[in-house]
Amino acid sequence: QVPLVESGGGLVQGGGSLRLSCAASTRAFSIYTMAWFRQGPGKEREFVAAVRGSGRSTYYSESVKGRFTISRDNAKNTVSLEMNALKPGDTAVYYCAADQFGTGTDDWHQYEHWGQGTQVTVSS
Repeated sequence: QVPLVESGGGLVQGGGSLRLSCAASTRAFSIYTMAWFRQGPGKEREFVAAVRGSGRSTYYSESVKGRFTISRDNAKNTVSLEMNALKPGDTAVYYCAADQFGTGTDDWHQYEHWGQGTQVTVSS
């Protein structure tokens, strides 16, 4: 099991910004595909964004494309999610996830390791 620890959640007004971070405890961090998922109240878990091990390839859900940016720092074993122009519909618990085979996409079943989640609440 790879421990993943998220930070950076909180309460923000609509239109505001937040930056989430996830720290991973593994020497093989650079081969993992890292992703963010979220689960809003009464909703199913939803893909947000993913980044390949090299950091050069990123993927986004249509609902966040152009507003959110995923990035990673392999020297620090961290992955971040910069969230701008936040909307009330972005309110959710955000989870960091890691795929040790490096091929994970938008299907949460492909990710073997998960953080505990961090709450993001966007007020109108």
